[in-house]
Amino acid sequence: MSSTSLPLNPIAADVCVAPQLPPEAMAELAALGFRSVINNRPDFEGGPDQPTSAAVEAAALAAGLQYRHLPVAGGYQSPEEIAAFAQLMAELPRPVLCFCRSGARSTRLYMQAGAL
Repeated sequence: MSSTSLPLNPIAADVCVAPQLPPEAMAELAALGFRSVINNRPDFEGGPDQPTSAAVEAAALAAGLQYRHLPVAGGYQSPEEIAAFAQLMAELPRPVLCFCRSGARSTRLYMQAGAL
């Protein structure tokens, strides 16, 4: 994938994580070759200035990306949430970009899902 101004952190050959991305970043992700986006951040977790899932989803779909919203808490991811994440990783076309507030939550989900 080509260089980008986006704060992308590769955690597998075809999976990257990132902190919160604005809707405008979706077209750049598509241009970089990503095919799917998973948002692990609950709406309004960061207050009213945080882009909503609906806004990010609209931009992702407009850019030709698959989009899923799997909001999970920062401190704890339940076995059900981990299983749901594993299912998304199994069904979505790759490369996949996952994001949350900092990227750490999405990384934990990926690692825990991979252990299933």
